[in-house]
Amino acid sequence: MASARRASAARATPRPGIAGRPRPRAIRGGAARATGIRWDRVGRVALLVVLVGILALYVGPAHSWWVTWHEARQHRAEVSRLEAQNARLRAHVNALRDPKSLEVEARKLGMIRPGERSYVIRGLPKGG
Repeated sequence: MASARRASAARATPRPGIAGRPRPRAIRGGAARATGIRWDRVGRVALLVVLVGILALYVGPAHSWWVTWHEARQHRAEVSRLEAQNARLRAHVNALRDPKSLEVEARKLGMIRPGERSYVIRGLPKGG
């Protein structure tokens, strides 16, 4: 207990250098704040500007990536369409190598074999 009394007594006695100074008073009203700089707000605004700047640096590459992705998707669709067309044409080439299918195609074009007679019949009913 004695040590607690000594500590409280030491706090109660004023120190020689601080005792003569007047205490700073808080000024009420908006006049004092309007003239001072609010560094906390300046810091927040500066951080916000830096953040917006960093985001602006990402806009260009992000747009470029987006455009490239769409072009790649279109090219992939075109490649798959051309691969399907290539498969159809290869099947058609293989079919034309067969003599019977070659004859069928030639008959569709109106060709005849040497020595055959061609007949044209007119006035047949259309439909079926």
